[in-house]
Amino acid sequence: MTAPASGETAMPAPTTAPSASVPASAVPQPGLPTARTSPTGNLHGRRSDDAPAAGAGQGSQTDLAIRTHDLTKQFRSGQVAVSKVNIEVPRGAVYGFLGPNGSGKTTTIRMLLGLVGPSDGYAELLGERMPTASATVLPRVGALVEGPAFHPYLSGRANLERLDAADGTTRRSTRKARIDAALARLGLGAAAAKPYRQYSLGMKQRLGLAAALLRPRDLLILDEPTNGLDPQGTREVRHLVRELADAGTTVLVSSHLLTEIEQVCTHIGIMSRGNLVLQGPRETVTEAHETVVVVTTSPDHRGSAVEVLTGLGLTAPEVAGTTITAALGDVPPERVSVALVHAGVDLLGLEVHRPSLESVFVRLTGEGFDVAR
Repeated sequence: MTAPASGETAMPAPTTAPSASVPASAVPQPGLPTARTSPTGNLHGRRSDDAPAAGAGQGSQTDLAIRTHDLTKQFRSGQVAVSKVNIEVPRGAVYGFLGPNGSGKTTTIRMLLGLVGPSDGYAELLGERMPTASATVLPRVGALVEGPAFHPYLSGRANLERLDAADGTTRRSTRKARIDAALARLGLGAAAAKPYRQYSLGMKQRLGLAAALLRPRDLLILDEPTNGLDPQGTREVRHLVRELADAGTTVLVSSHLLTEIEQVCTHIGIMSRGNLVLQGPRETVTEAHETVVVVTTSPDHRGSAVEVLTGLGLTAPEVAGTTITAALGDVPPERVSVALVHAGVDLLGLEVHRPSLESVFVRLTGEGFDVAR
């Protein structure tokens, strides 16, 4: 089976099919808070001098670099891997695409790029319907899907030369300069002549990124781009994503590294069992979940502490031993501490737990080592 490793060429892809899942889209899901994305800004991406002027902006929702409508994938076995997913990625955004193993992220990405046909629904890239407009859209899209695959006995440079030569929209006269720039950008200049089979996992990942960046892109789709990279390499990829976004490129990053996503992404989408359970600007994703206060008191004062918290408007305090947990809402934490002290409650501790991306992720997708499906 072959699959484009970037938007311009075809490279072998792993034969293992992505695990299934069942998406829900960005509409509110029963029992799950949903932060709906409102596309803001209109940062148009760059277009390579080598690239023909594609008809971006002529399709619907021109302020979105990626848009899907009820995107669904059901395998022949009957397993629903992706169900009615509605992704909205504003132009110029860095969209963190999160989810446990088997949640449907890679299957969704493959449908976006036209590598897998949807069972229902459709996807638009850069304002054009896929895969109908793939000939004009994909040259403007760089992609790294799952693990990169290259010819093992060719050098890193030779592999990039073959990929670039297969792209009929690039200029041969600028090939060497573009390959040199891509290798240098990913720190592979010294290893350019080494056979690919001698590359470490991290070096292979870097070469895959270099292939996706052989020319300027309007859209970059990266599936686990830091896989196999050391901390320094992960940091470099983070800086690279920021640099590309600052220049106007829209980036969709699928990753398990929540701390990395928090640092670099402007928008978040969370998949669970094939459903898109939450998406929106990064700030609103965490704000959609309540901040809680945890009060520690003496056993004799638990009842009094609950009365004080209830009187302040904190709803449904939960008592566990000598700790009381309650949703803080709009009540300032300092008001809670003052009220408890004034009521004569033994205040042994007071902590405010604000939701992090990790806590939101775990709350929506669950915990444990099991894959989603």
